[in-house]
Amino acid sequence: MKKNTEHHQLNWNGLLLEITYEPSWLPAFITGEDMAQIQVRSLYPAYAPFPIAPTGFYQHALAASIIDAAGGPVAYIDVMLAAEGGA
Repeated sequence: MKKNTEHHQLNWNGLLLEITYEPSWLPAFITGEDMAQIQVRSLYPAYAPFPIAPTGFYQHALAASIIDAAGGPVAYIDVMLAAEGGA
């Protein structure tokens, strides 16, 4: 199975974040729906902490439909940062 990995950048509160998103990390025939994997790390400053990642790195697997409903991986992370108290 070919992996379809997306790479995005987000400037957030003076940090440059890299978002890596794999929408079909675990395909639907295994779980009933596509499971996605999303990773976020601070590029600049390197591994600087941010609200969802005190170590500067965040990784999570969840239903791809959640990411789609949020408007994509960048919008999802932006909402997560705002929900955790970020500006």
